[in-house]
Amino acid sequence: MKIILLGAPGAGKGTQAEVISTHYDIPQISTGNILKEAVRNETELGLKAKSFMDAGALVPDEVVIGIIKERLQKDDCAKGFILDGFPRTVPQAEALDKMGVTMDKVIDIEVSDSLIEGRMTGRRVCEKCSASYHIENNPSKKGELCDKCGGKLIVRKDDKPETVKERLKVYHELTEPLKAYYESKGILAEIPGEGTVEETSQLVFKALEA
Repeated sequence: MKIILLGAPGAGKGTQAEVISTHYDIPQISTGNILKEAVRNETELGLKAKSFMDAGALVPDEVVIGIIKERLQKDDCAKGFILDGFPRTVPQAEALDKMGVTMDKVIDIEVSDSLIEGRMTGRRVCEKCSASYHIENNPSKKGELCDKCGGKLIVRKDDKPETVKERLKVYHELTEPLKAYYESKGILAEIPGEGTVEETSQLVFKALEA
């Protein structure tokens, strides 16, 4: 099962990716985490990415695509995988096609901008393992600490109100056109994501098994 999760920042992609990953026993591949790992391991592409990240610039497509390509060749991807945060643009989707990667399903989680703004300002992320929580919808049982590794939960710079507005603008301009791209391939499923995590998961599995 090869799945792409689409949706605005804060739509719940990471949470649903974890649920799908456990259910199908396939890896969740988050672009952000792979970039961090490549930088940490000082791979050739990781060092390239670091030079852009250190300068506060966007990592160029060819570097991101190279890092994704490396990751997809690992053994744990043999049965399938979930891409969360990639592709972000139509050129990235075209590059994925050129790699010969055929996706089975693209799940687009639809949530209104106003709800996303409320969600993201309540988000907390573990500074050690990057697990994601929400102070209302998905709180950690350990309060300010991560349930998984005991790391400290922090508010990411990305989740501050002014940054959220800017990220939504970028999403609508650059990422939303992917919906039409995958719809034309007949593999897009739009899921309302404004209910509980469990309700959204039920709709996701219904779409995956359709």
